[in-house]
Amino acid sequence: MSATGSLYIVATPIGNLADITLRALEVLKSVALIAAEDTRNTGRLLSHYEIGTRCVAVHDHNEQQKIAWLEQQLLDGKDIALVSDAGTPLINDPGYHLVSAFRAKGYSVVPIPGACAAIAALSVAGLATDRFLYEGFLPAKTKARQERLNELRQEPRTVVFYESPHRILDSLADIVTCLGPERELVLARELTKTFETIQSLPAQALLDWVKVDPNQQKGEMVLMVAGYQKAQQQLPVEALDTLKLLQAELPLKKAAALTAKIYGLKKNALYDYGLKQGE
Repeated sequence: MSATGSLYIVATPIGNLADITLRALEVLKSVALIAAEDTRNTGRLLSHYEIGTRCVAVHDHNEQQKIAWLEQQLLDGKDIALVSDAGTPLINDPGYHLVSAFRAKGYSVVPIPGACAAIAALSVAGLATDRFLYEGFLPAKTKARQERLNELRQEPRTVVFYESPHRILDSLADIVTCLGPERELVLARELTKTFETIQSLPAQALLDWVKVDPNQQKGEMVLMVAGYQKAQQQLPVEALDTLKLLQAELPLKKAAALTAKIYGLKKNALYDYGLKQGE
């Protein structure tokens, strides 16, 4: 046993209590102390699994003040588990100051992976996931929210937001304004819970859908935005006329290559156009 205790960062379910891992249960049972964002919320989880470990509240408003006291617990050889209300701590939840301070001092900080709403939503969204950008919550004020969305207008990666029920309509309206009514969105609501809903629609259509159904304005939400894609190159009318004239005398491949050279265009785009015209 080490001279000092370890801090375990424990992911907990985002809804369905069965989504906790066996390792997480083992850690929650074995540690001396659980630092919880909300002891009442965590208490329900612990009660469900008949875990009697002591809980103390560590949240946004007291986290920095609790660091010294929690450090003393580690120095006394006690292990501590950090949990948030749901999902993985520090992902839009408290814990950054604690982890940063303890790592800087050389204490053992151990991840216990599990549920994360953003990752769960991405896994079923049907959007590109090889590269994505996690943004947390959009700003609450309209001006700041629109400024942020405008900064993301040409972001090529899938963008992931968390959103609250009282702001979902305003955020969707601003996405329509800033990113366009046709931008593909996916709304994942109440994941792993009774009223789980996952809907994929263009921005304006999704806004209209949420507007007419108050039930879709409730609960925990992950909102995902398809990455920006450059519009297909518009071929000049003059180039298309030239392509047509050359096609009368030459094979399409040669005609496309010559037209591309004349107008400084990509021959593949002209070739594809010619093929479609011949269908």
